[in-house]
Formats: sequence, structure tokens, C-alpha cells
Amino acid sequence: MAAEYKAERTISAVYKEQNQVDDVIRRLLDRGLPRDHISVMGRNFKSETRIAGFITKKDVILGGLRTGAIFGSLFGSFLSLLTGVGVLFIPFVGPIVAAGPIGALLLGAASGAIAGSAGAGLVSALATLGMPEDKAAVYQTRLQAGEFLVMAEVPADRSGEFQILMESAGGEEIHTLETALPRPCPGRCNSPEDLSPEVRSHLSGEAQNTFIERYNAVLDETNDQIKAEQAAWETVQQNFDEDDNGVWSKKKVSV
Repeated sequence: MAAEYKAERTISAVYKEQNQVDDVIRRLLDRGLPRDHISVMGRNFKSETRIAGFITKKDVILGGLRTGAIFGSLFGSFLSLLTGVGVLFIPFVGPIVAAGPIGALLLGAASGAIAGSAGAGLVSALATLGMPEDKAAVYQTRLQAGEFLVMAEVPADRSGEFQILMESAGGEEIHTLETALPRPCPGRCNSPEDLSPEVRSHLSGEAQNTFIERYNAVLDETNDQIKAEQAAWETVQQNFDEDDNGVWSKKKVSV
């Protein structure tokens, strides 16, 4: 099923309660939506573990996004079902638990330099993906208020079915993008020309080569595009700084 799955649209919805998020994710998975096409963001996940001690105002917390199993034990079992979960610091919102493809985009600043020190916040990132700014502003405000955003990448001919599912699970402010979330490459990246424009435009030539080398290595090891993308962005951020245009181009000096 997963190999034949074709994601063509992205449906987004806000949920007020964590148990609603748990429910809608399980319903999406039961309906055949692959886990690597589900994204979740939220800041008020209930946890018995104190996490304030290791959340700091850095671009990426805990070295970036990790497997869902680690965060599932902290924030709820449903996160362990998703790909690539971690904590990001988003300007104007604060520390956000992010899972799935949207987390990789935010980590890499591939949709508006959001992870940079001069990031314009979630509104800018979502608007770059094609979402109306007023809807993106609603999502940012509701995340600030402690609610949750779920995004599902679905086939065009099933978008109505999944929209009804997300709404019936308590989803509000539902919006449909006419595209899936961008990925860096359709498979392995053989050259910079294989990189998507969203990624390539934020990397210098040297940084592109660094990204590709790490991306391919992790993809070969895990066969997971999201983990490969996250690892590639982490490596870029370890080796480069952004310039004034939001391009990772300044090679860091080893000490």
C-alpha cells in the first residue's frame, strides 16, 4: 500500500486537545495513510517527564529531530507511530514538538529560513508552502495558545474522504493545500540538480554537496527520506552559518 501511495494534497487542521490528536492519527493510519505523510506540531503535550531543563532557545534542540520512540515515551504513545520527532524553537511561538515532514522543513529552513536567528515565524514558512497568510496566522496563534496542528498528505481523489475524517475527529480551521509538502529529492540525490528548489535555494554550492553526501548516506542506511533530510540539515548547520540572505554559505572555522 505504502509503495503505491501518491500524496498530492495536504490537509491541515487544528485540534484543541492532545487526545484528539492521538485519535485522528490512529484513524488516519487505519485508513491507509502512511506514517511518513503525517505531520504534527504542538507545544503543550502532556508529559510526566520534566522537559524544561533541556529546552533552550536554540535553532534546534537535542541536536535536531529524532525517532518517534524517544518522544513517544515523553509525550504520548501516538508520537512513536510517526517519523522523525523532536523539539524546535520557532520564532514568536517558542519550543514546539514537531513530527513528520513539516518538522524536516522547519529544521532545514527550506520554506522561509524559519530556523535562523532572523526567522519570520511559522506564518512565513506556511505561506511559502502556498497557504494563505490569514490561515497561517490563525495556525500560529492557536499553536501559541497551546493547541495542535495536524497535516495529512493525501491523494487528490481521496481528499474529501480525509477532510471529513479530520473534521469528524474534532478538527477546526481545516485547509487544503493543492500540493504535498516538498521533499529534497525524489530518491537518492545524484547531483545538486536533483535537489528541490526549496532546498537548493538555501544552500551554497559547498553546502549542497555536504547536504547530498549526508542525505544519501542516511537514506541508504534507513530508507527513510525524512530521517535522511533531517540528518542532512543537521550536518549543514554543524558546518555552515547562514548569510544575510538566509543561505547556508559561511563555512564554520574548526577550533
